[in-house]
Amino acid sequence: MLTFLGFAMVITFMFLIMTKRLSALIALIIIPILFALFGGFAPKIGPMMLEGITKLAPTGVMLMFAILYFALMIDSGLFDPAVRKILKLVKGDPLKVSVGMSPRIMAGLIILAGGVMNMTPWGGPTARAASALHVDPSDIFVPMIPAMAAGVVAILLIAYFYGKRERARLGELHLVGDEIDHSEISVSQFPDARRPKLIWFNAALTFGLMCTLIGGLLPLPVLFMVAFSIAMIVNYPCLQMQKDRVAAHSGSVLAVVGLIFAAGIFTGILSGTGMVDAMSKSLLAVIPEFLGPYLAVITALVSMPFTFFMSNDAFYYGVLPVLAEAASHYGITAVEMARASIVGQPVHLLSPLVPSTYLLVALAGIDFGDHQRFTLKWAILVCICILIAALLLGTFPLFSTL
Repeated sequence: MLTFLGFAMVITFMFLIMTKRLSALIALIIIPILFALFGGFAPKIGPMMLEGITKLAPTGVMLMFAILYFALMIDSGLFDPAVRKILKLVKGDPLKVSVGMSPRIMAGLIILAGGVMNMTPWGGPTARAASALHVDPSDIFVPMIPAMAAGVVAILLIAYFYGKRERARLGELHLVGDEIDHSEISVSQFPDARRPKLIWFNAALTFGLMCTLIGGLLPLPVLFMVAFSIAMIVNYPCLQMQKDRVAAHSGSVLAVVGLIFAAGIFTGILSGTGMVDAMSKSLLAVIPEFLGPYLAVITALVSMPFTFFMSNDAFYYGVLPVLAEAASHYGITAVEMARASIVGQPVHLLSPLVPSTYLLVALAGIDFGDHQRFTLKWAILVCICILIAALLLGTFPLFSTL
């Protein structure tokens, strides 16, 4: 009965969000409550939901202040010098980028880089994996940094290959035109919030934050709370400006944090009712015995097609907990399964379920299908590079010896 309820709940959840009948936020709250009531768990629903929310509170806090911190850095102009440097390299002329390189290649490289960077703790997949399996996001992310670096190297090699080919095709493009005043170029949407005189302070603060994050000196939520507070006081000492900066990004914060706490209800009921245990046992009965110790690698491989054909919410909240519970019987930890589950992100961003990819192809002026056909093979290659690096570094096991 529990096995049936569990799989029915997951399938119903996945169906409703993939067919856009309900948003992920609402489905994560309503669906488990209905199934718990149907299963006769009415007296225990409250404590189960509260336990799930409590376990995810640190992740929600971390994401809230991470989003606010990096939004603050963008507003203050920390990343403006890097943007200006890129524009100087192409002489400030967008024609050199759009004509000097094929838009299809350019869009492909952007999506590959985005797929790797999407694995950071403040990105969606890592946060979802952490919340679904109740593990610390830093325990997922920090050991994955070398593997992510391998993915970045692979992307740079792909970019170098196509850059050389485009140079051979077009030659070097020299355009004559008026010089552009790069000092006025900014990625900030709020000109009044720019703080060019504090760039070095903000850079040092961000560098220190990254070092302490990797070093694990303090819990991730605390690090971002402290860094955000320092950045706010130094950059915007006026109380009204502080309120304006928070208000400007409250929509982004609410969307992400609300989803995390809603996931607490889903995972709380899934675990508290015993559904996830029953589902994992049925999965163990189906998986051949010789494949059990390889569940981490299997999860990394299936994360490519699964996150392509279904949303991240469906995969991380619906499929991953069951795989992780099954893997635990072979001695593979939840955090190792979480690391394996984010390997497929470069492929995920090519999914027709990802809205930002439509924006990218629209801005690049290319066909979505052409973009998929060109980029998919390279996305799979980058995922394989990340997987191999993770296995060589012991980020998660090739197989369990338990």
